[in-house]
Amino acid sequence: MAKHLPPVRGTLTPNRSLADLTWLRVGGPADWLFQPADLDDLRGFLAALPAGVEVFPMGVGSNLIVRDGGLRAVVIRLGRGFNEIQIAGDTLRAGAAALDAHVARRAAAEGIDLTFLRTIPGSIGGAVRMNAGCYGRYLADICRSVTCVTRQGDLVERGPEEMAFAYRQSDLPEGWVIVAATLTGPRAAPQALEAAMADQIARRDASQPTKERSAGSTFRNPAGFSSTGRDDDVHDMKAWRLIDAAGLRGARKGGAQMSEKHPNFLLNTGGATAAELEELAEDVRKKVFHQSGLLLEWEIKRVGELAPGNG
Repeated sequence: MAKHLPPVRGTLTPNRSLADLTWLRVGGPADWLFQPADLDDLRGFLAALPAGVEVFPMGVGSNLIVRDGGLRAVVIRLGRGFNEIQIAGDTLRAGAAALDAHVARRAAAEGIDLTFLRTIPGSIGGAVRMNAGCYGRYLADICRSVTCVTRQGDLVERGPEEMAFAYRQSDLPEGWVIVAATLTGPRAAPQALEAAMADQIARRDASQPTKERSAGSTFRNPAGFSSTGRDDDVHDMKAWRLIDAAGLRGARKGGAQMSEKHPNFLLNTGGATAAELEELAEDVRKKVFHQSGLLLEWEIKRVGELAPGNG
């Protein structure tokens, strides 16, 4: 495929392992990993890339399992040049590579309440893509616009309605790359916002295995049980409760484990393969369904091919 790839000013690496780019530290290689130098480099690359070559935009890998056989695609990972944060009035514009926690802190210093982002792992691009949320607030609540590069290299702006935000998802055409988002939030005293974030971190650390290798919540909370139809993070029907009730807290398969501390967190305890992680979680889904009649839906994104012999 090398002869069909356009020249770039950034870094284009063949057969690049993705394991060290994910929080779970598993996964095979991508055919190519492209780290664009800037927006023009990204646009030019996509415009010249043959239409038959698949593209997979990747953030910091905080909510991702790359299967052991790797990805037959060009993986695009944004870095410097795509992490700028600009603030004007009550509006903040963040590059897709800006970390959620950094955005929350910068906003708080300017008296803008985006505090719920502080404990969400990952970057703004991923937060937009999956409509990340916690404590009853979602990215959809604060999104004013999203800037994307299409698979053809065009720069487009999408409003919240066009993004069609829903619980843990949004609508974006295949191969489009989010490069920035404009966010807005209510005003509050910086000191109060700092205190709120400190409280959130304390609560997170008390209830979640933040020192372990995980990818955040493995399964979505079952939909349809909240009074409003959207606050699925705060209703009583939690995925972790279903897993716990099925006796699966601490369940293991090889180096994979459902956390003892929070049973909806899938851990790599050391040396786990992507296959072990995925198989353990699928076993959990089946047993929870047998116990409760509810089929849990994956929140972690799984991509790529199984290794030979695992399929």
